[in-house]
Amino acid sequence: MSRIGNKPIEVPEKVSVAVSDDSQLSVEGPLGKLEWVVPEGIELNQEESTLVLTRQDDSRKNKAMHGTARSLVANMVEGVSKGFKRKLEIHGVGFRAAVKGNLLDLSLGFSHPVQHPIPEGVKVMVEENTNITVEGFDKQVVGQFASDVRAYYPPEPYKGKGVRYADEYVRRKAGKSVAS
Repeated sequence: MSRIGNKPIEVPEKVSVAVSDDSQLSVEGPLGKLEWVVPEGIELNQEESTLVLTRQDDSRKNKAMHGTARSLVANMVEGVSKGFKRKLEIHGVGFRAAVKGNLLDLSLGFSHPVQHPIPEGVKVMVEENTNITVEGFDKQVVGQFASDVRAYYPPEPYKGKGVRYADEYVRRKAGKSVAS
């Protein structure tokens, strides 16, 4: 029994949901439009302003996909109505970021600037040269972009330098101790 898969999904008034005969789900809202193919063995039923996902049988594959499919559909509905946001912080002397057209320009202490392309549907804002805010309606794209930017220089444990999520805790290590 999937506890998450059995939960109904509330659809806000400003969001429209359409399911075609070939299991193509289309969710459209004020922020954008997302499409996804519902996996075989999972059925999507729309009753007024709620969506309910059910599985055809209790096979191992269908049980595994039931909760996953429900979470993905719920994220689509939330994304086109409210959107998703990830915040990153840059720590380190001389480390900074700037948005130049459709590129995020990062100076992270390398011999060259790192230029990361900003995907379509994602809005990136830089405040005070060190705080990056990533916004968009697709949770996967927003999270992947933030993860890619963090991967250029993950926070190191000795000085805490690097790119980190705003809510991330970096456990610091003690440096070398001088024996006298």
